[in-house]
Parts: sequence; structure tokens; C-alpha cells
Amino acid sequence: MSSLSVDEAERLLESAPLDELLARASALRDEGLAAAGRPGIITYSRKVFVPLTTLCRDRCHYCVFVDTPGQLRLKRAPLYMSDEQILRVVRAGQELGCKEALLTLGDRPEDRWPEARAWLDEHGYASTLDYVAHAARLITAETGLLAHLNPGVMTAAELHDLRPTAPSMGMMLETTSRAIFDEPGGAHHGSPDKDPDVRLQVIDDAGAAGIPFTTGILVGIGESVRDRAESLVALRDLHERHGHVQEVIVQNFRAKPGTAMRGAPDASLLEYIATVAVARMVLGPHMRIQAPPNLSDPAELDLLVRAGVDDWGGVSPLTADHVNPERPWPHLDDLAALTAASGFALRERLTAHPEYIGDADRWIDPALHTAVRRLADAETGLAATDASTPAGLAEDPAVVSTAASAGLVERAAQDPRSLDDAEWTSLLTARGDDLEDLVRTADDVRRYTVGEAVSMVVNRNITSSHYRRSPGASPEFGMTDAAAIARDAVGLGATEVCVQGVLPASEDPEHYLELARTITAAAPSLHLHAYRPQDIADLADRAGLGLGDALAALRAAGVKTVPGTGVKILSERVRALVAPTDLEIDRWIETITAAHGAGFRSTSVIFYGHVETAAERIAHLRTLRAIQDETHGFTEFVPIPLPGHGVPLVPGRAAADEHRAMVAVSRLFFADSIRHIQIPWTRHGRDLAIDLLSAGGDDLGGTLLDGRVRPDTGIEQGLEFGLAEASVRVAKIFRPLRERSTDYREPSRRADAP
Repeated sequence: MSSLSVDEAERLLESAPLDELLARASALRDEGLAAAGRPGIITYSRKVFVPLTTLCRDRCHYCVFVDTPGQLRLKRAPLYMSDEQILRVVRAGQELGCKEALLTLGDRPEDRWPEARAWLDEHGYASTLDYVAHAARLITAETGLLAHLNPGVMTAAELHDLRPTAPSMGMMLETTSRAIFDEPGGAHHGSPDKDPDVRLQVIDDAGAAGIPFTTGILVGIGESVRDRAESLVALRDLHERHGHVQEVIVQNFRAKPGTAMRGAPDASLLEYIATVAVARMVLGPHMRIQAPPNLSDPAELDLLVRAGVDDWGGVSPLTADHVNPERPWPHLDDLAALTAASGFALRERLTAHPEYIGDADRWIDPALHTAVRRLADAETGLAATDASTPAGLAEDPAVVSTAASAGLVERAAQDPRSLDDAEWTSLLTARGDDLEDLVRTADDVRRYTVGEAVSMVVNRNITSSHYRRSPGASPEFGMTDAAAIARDAVGLGATEVCVQGVLPASEDPEHYLELARTITAAAPSLHLHAYRPQDIADLADRAGLGLGDALAALRAAGVKTVPGTGVKILSERVRALVAPTDLEIDRWIETITAAHGAGFRSTSVIFYGHVETAAERIAHLRTLRAIQDETHGFTEFVPIPLPGHGVPLVPGRAAADEHRAMVAVSRLFFADSIRHIQIPWTRHGRDLAIDLLSAGGDDLGGTLLDGRVRPDTGIEQGLEFGLAEASVRVAKIFRPLRERSTDYREPSRRADAP
């Protein structure tokens, strides 16, 4: 540990040249990694995020995690997760290789909410923390995952009681600032558990109990620069006393809509980077310094590495960051690539860091030694590279397995790949109470994986089939029109333009590329989402490029992602009957797979409700999942009723129930592969689309702005669904609307945007 004083740390934060800070911090980090025997390694934990309850007694001014009992009732969400709900999400994470279950919840909700106290009494728990202990034991006994507990403030006795249930625990210090706790309007005012003295005592007590502990600070919640320095020094002093602080998180504040601090500015990037670097200098070479990778833009991660970061924390391939739902986790392959670009290798660790696993007799409760050994590399203490979490680890009479007795819907939720085609068909054709069970379960899976937010991108469509070098009457358009449309879309706040449709045979195929270049040059900030597999194949064939060169040319022309449309059902029988001019099925699969391989991500779809059978729908889903397993290229799945047909799969079943079943099965089928299920509001109408969100949907697609320039060039002209109206409608089902980018991140607007 360093001997920097608070005054010295404050001076570094205020006035030290950033390049100097970065150089010193990097050198210290490298020294520590070499001493730990893993030079050039940045670690992360593959986790599943389990929000046990969103009730809380506190009132933090920046938080969107918490709900009231009334809000949960209106959402049809439980006060606390049941054993079945916990195991659904944990088993899904287990299938994706997760080894950590992060248990997060609000502080002591029973002290504020009589409904919480009543639920705990009814289910036999003395307190919320008693319930947390049960959940942690359940998870490890049933799945082998290791729990990391993040339940807020705990007494010394409670820490002692929880120690046998989890190898590690955590609680952010956030800040030592008394002003933002004591003064009205402060971020922590009115939140008894955010008293900095109370939180420092918890961290101290955790050390006395011998618990590997994660903590950290928040940057930008109203604290002063000196507060940051004092917070870092306080954490250093506590660690020097006990040796138990396994990592310090330096987290940047991100303002969230609907909170008291929604108008507060996000933490300045340079201030944040400087704080990370000074944290390294205060805490020394041997502390693990973590920065959440989803709270920074990908281009900023290299700066964080230069600032001395050596851990990215928990990253989930399945669940949302329920505390920061607007900030999706990076894909692990992308995170590895970004880490490598900064000169480091990414390696998986367990929830307890290697130094503590290597000294398990001191730091890990004996009740957990077997569970930890099964997942840890005996030599390094990191996650074993050949480890897979076993089905269960204990014959615990207090934990009753539900897997053997689970019904079909429950099996679909917990292990979707275990169902055969006949079982999926049974779910797809459910009606009555069985359908209600299916829909309710699918929406639970949605809630506990991708979260409550409903997303939407502000976009405009252009139908490239209407393009003409020399345009005539509407809806034909030319290059000059395309440029004007793009500039107008940016002026209206759009972040995406979607272009699709085969060019007429009379037009030069080079105009696919020229159209992309024209739009990109006119509006560089727009994300160009362009050209279906059929369009790409047409370019490749008529221009004599071949598929690989066509994709490379599209990338060079400015295309960022591609629509995965232009197919109804992946069946030649169905194509011949319904859409014989569509691209051949094998060619569609070849093209979309090649597009993913070339670095393009895409949507995926099914058009249903015509001549297809239930078995053909399921086969379609299986083919898409196989592609996703290979490429990880699909961002979302969109189940679309084919216009003009509406043939029910189950005779006599209500039309709305046909769609509910399709959405619910989609959510369950793709739970471990395609995160987002989009509801095509243009096909359903606004009212039904909002209802279908409660069958497992989490996205409404695009706003489809008509624009002020040539609105006739979009195939869905006149159907515009603006963010303001969508927000009002989504609020009626007690879910927030968030604007997203094409790739489900926060939208960014560059210089050409207003």
C-alpha cells in the first residue's frame, strides 16, 4: 500500500497532468500483476445477476433499481423472487458458463414496507437477510454456482451468519461525504443505510469476520474532489487493518431518467479517468482496481486500462445490469478483443479473487471449500479453464430440488435446450390456463434477464427498391433525395436509417454501394442499417463481386448492421407456397452467416400465421439458434404475423392468444442465445403491441419517422410512433421506455446531429 495522504491524493486529483497519472498508475498495476504471478492479465467474473427483491427502505436520488409494493403489484411482479424464479435465471446462466450468482437487493425493506414483513413471515424468514442466506445456499446446492452477496448494510453478527453461504460479499462505500447525506437535496439524504460512518463500519466488520469484500466509490454524485481522496484513503486504511478488501470499484455516475438526479451531468470522462489512476496510486500495486466496462463506451476502455485497471468485475452473458439497465454488458468476445487491443489478456476468475482462494483456510468458510475447489484452478486460483458448474453440490435437507418435478413450462424456462420439438409444439399450441402459465413464465424470464426497460430506436426507413438513377413519379427517389432524407432524419433526432429492398434489374448494382456512401456522407452520425441477405446476394451476383467482397464493399461504404429479413419460414416448402421470389433458404443462411462472420450484426425474424405448421416454426427457431451459437450475430428476434393471412395455429384460439403464444415461446426458446424479443407494433397496432410486451417482449423496434422529406420512400409511411407517445403507453404497464441505438446501447449523436 502507498503512504499517500488525503492532501496528496487531492492534489493529484486536482492538478497532476493526466499523462503522468496514467504512466504511474500503469506501472504500479503492472508491478502488482507480476508479483501476483499473472503479468499481462486482466480478470473478470462470468456472472448471473439475481435481483432478489427491488424493495428497499432507502430513497437514493439516482436509483432506478427500487420499486414500491404498489408498483410491483401493478407490474404483476413478486415482492421477493421465489425459489423457482431464482433457479430459472441461475440455471440459464449456468448453461452459459456462469460461475457467480450476484445477489443484489434493497436494504432491509421490511423496516419500511409492511408487505415485505408479511411476505417474510408467511414464508418463514426472520428477515430479508435470512432469505438471502437461503437463496445463496439454494443456488450453490442446486447449481454449483458461487454466490456473491450484495445486500447492503449488515451488522457484525449478520456478516458472521452469512459467511458460510458465500465466498465473498460486497457493498459500495460510495463516498465519505457527509454533505450529500446530511443536507436536503443530497444524493443520499433520507437514506439511512448511506450514512458513510455506517458503511465504513460494515467494511471494517467484514474484515474482522474474515470475508473477502468488494467495495468502491461512486464518482460524480455531488461529492467533492477531497471527498474522493478521503474515500480512497479510508478504504486503504481498512484494508491495511484486515487485508480483506479484494477489489475496489471506481464507478462513474450515469444519470437516469425518472430519478431526482435525472438532470445531473454524468461524471466527466477525464475526472473519472484521473480518479481511477489516483485510486491505483493510493491503494498500491497489489489491490485489484475494477471499472465496470458497461458504464463506459468501448473506445474509453483503453483509457481505463492505462489508468491502472486490472479487473472488469462481473460481466453477464445472460442478465441485464439491473442497477444500470440502460447500459448493456459488452459481449465477452468483444471485451476480450478490447482488452487485447490494450495489450492484455482477459481471464476469468471466481467471485473471490485468487489471493483469497489460495488462502482458503483463512478466508473461505469450510462449508464452501468443496464448491470453490470444483471451480478454481488449483495453481492460479482463477476460474479453471475446463471447469463447468455441476448440477448440484450438496445433499442439503433444507434445499429441495425442483428440477425433477418441474413441469414443461418450468423446464422450458430453466433449460430450453432440453425440450424436443413435440414439447415446444405443445407450448406453442397452449390455450386456457396452460397459455396463461406460459405467458406468465416467459415474462418472468424477461424480467429477470433483460430487465424491465422497453427499448426503441429513433429511425427512418428507406425502401431501396424505389431507387432510380433518374427518378420519376412517387415513390421513386434518387441520390439527391437520399442525402436530403438522411439530413432530415438527423434533424428530427433519428440515430438510424434502415435501407432495404432489391434494386430493380435496370439499375446498376453499384448503386447499392453508392446509396450507402451518399447517406453516410450526408449524415455521418446516422447508423446505417442496410440490406437484407437477398439484397446482398443481388449485389454479389450482379456486380460479380462474390459474397465476401460484396460484404467488404458494404462495410467500406458505411453500412454498420444488416436487417435479417427477407425470409418468412426457413423451409423450401413454405417459400414455394408463400414467397417464391424470396432468396432460397440455403442461400439466405449462407449470406446471413457470412455477414456475421464479416463483423455485421443483424436482426432475425419469423413471419408466421399462414401455411406453416407448428413443427416448421420450431424448426425455424432451431436453425436461427444454431446460427447464433456459431456467430453470436443476432441482436434481436422479431416474431411477425404475415400481413394478409392471419391463419391460426390452433383453430378457435383468439388472435391475440396466437400472438401471445408466439412471443412467449420466442422468449423461452432464445433465453440463452438471443437477448431481445421485439414486438412489431406496425403489424399488431399500438394497443396489442403493448399487451404483447407482457408475454416476454422487451423492445418495440423503431419509431419509423415519416420525415419532412419524401416520406413516401418508406414502406411503412404514415405509421410513425414517437418516443413521447410510446413512453406514455409503456408507462401504463409500469415499465420504463428507453431510447436505444441499433445495437442496443445508448444512442450517441455526433457533430452533424442537432
